[in-house]
Amino acid sequence: MVLTDAGRLQAAIADPRHQMEKGYWVQVEGVPDEAALERLRHGVALDEGPTKPARVRLIEAPAQLWARDPPIRVRARIPTVWLEIGLREGRNRQVRRMTAKIGFPTLRLVRFRVGPWGLEGLRPGEWREAPAESLPALSTSV
Repeated sequence: MVLTDAGRLQAAIADPRHQMEKGYWVQVEGVPDEAALERLRHGVALDEGPTKPARVRLIEAPAQLWARDPPIRVRARIPTVWLEIGLREGRNRQVRRMTAKIGFPTLRLVRFRVGPWGLEGLRPGEWREAPAESLPALSTSV
């Protein structure tokens, strides 16, 4: 989502020390109750250890979301819902593993935000340049 050749900016985005939040729209199979969402909010125990707490809320299907090709599998008797999840760490396939761990497999996953930059107002294939003032302050130790 963010394309840069600035090494310090890339490090600020990717390095867990900086805890830059990444936002995800997540379609899950089933309807998680409040207890399941609380498990995500407090952190989930994965094989390599517990995750940090996540920001989680139920949302309507994002209006600006493009059609998926091929479409996700549809099972008539199993409903799906959308979650918005914010993470400040980035383990391999973390969102998918977290939702599976609480019993609600991820069907569709879209990163819609990295730090201050999001997809708001963009259609598929569009892009925009980030003005210099939108860049996070970077410490000289990065």
